[in-house]
Amino acid sequence: MRAPVDTAPSGMSAIWDNFKTIAYALLLAMVIRFAIAQPFRIPSGSMQPTLLVGDYIVVTKWSYGYSKYSLSPLNFGPPGRILGGQPTRGDIVVFRPSGIEDKDFVKRLIGLPGDKIQVIDSVLHINGEPVKREHIGTRDFTDQYGRVEPVEQYVETLPNGVSYTTFDYGDGPGDHTQTYEVPEGHYLMMGDNRDNSADSRYEMGGFGFVPYDHLVGKAQFVFVSFDHTTSLIKPWTLITGFRGDRFVHGVE
Repeated sequence: MRAPVDTAPSGMSAIWDNFKTIAYALLLAMVIRFAIAQPFRIPSGSMQPTLLVGDYIVVTKWSYGYSKYSLSPLNFGPPGRILGGQPTRGDIVVFRPSGIEDKDFVKRLIGLPGDKIQVIDSVLHINGEPVKREHIGTRDFTDQYGRVEPVEQYVETLPNGVSYTTFDYGDGPGDHTQTYEVPEGHYLMMGDNRDNSADSRYEMGGFGFVPYDHLVGKAQFVFVSFDHTTSLIKPWTLITGFRGDRFVHGVE
């Protein structure tokens, strides 16, 4: 009779198997993050009411192809894009502006290459034509600090039919601009919270036109959201501050 064979792995073999499992999992996570989709947290109110402070959004990397900024925050690689796809007017885009390449921004794409963009008395104009803008009333909005403020709401509809809600807190410098002609290979970005957004409208405090190579990806949906009362040092607030109505919530 043959003696039984011990098939149990040795100690070193078990350690090596565990190491390979962890390495494969990390590699898969990196591939997903850099090539497929990446989560981002919304830290400011510039895209309210579309995106709220405390929203966690999923951004797809394949939407516009890949550049060195697709590897954010590593930012290395050759110039240009591979498998490039063109963004559409009205897309919500994550990008890295020229001169501020260590920080991700999220705004709405308003101006395409060759467009002439101007804001006149709070009304957005594209190529000399006013964009359709419908007032839908006043609401009390709670900001990221818990302050409640009244704000006027407008539904803006771009020439390609993309509609979204903007906030208007009253007359401000961003409501009266010069005409911006978007250069080839660049885009003009604006926040939906028009009076509280540092964006392409401003030479000081903004970032000007955004190069095509600097696009990181397209925001697709909010997968989870927490309000201003949430704190990791108070774990119960992860439940009390959870915004259930924004769980897996599409953005447009």
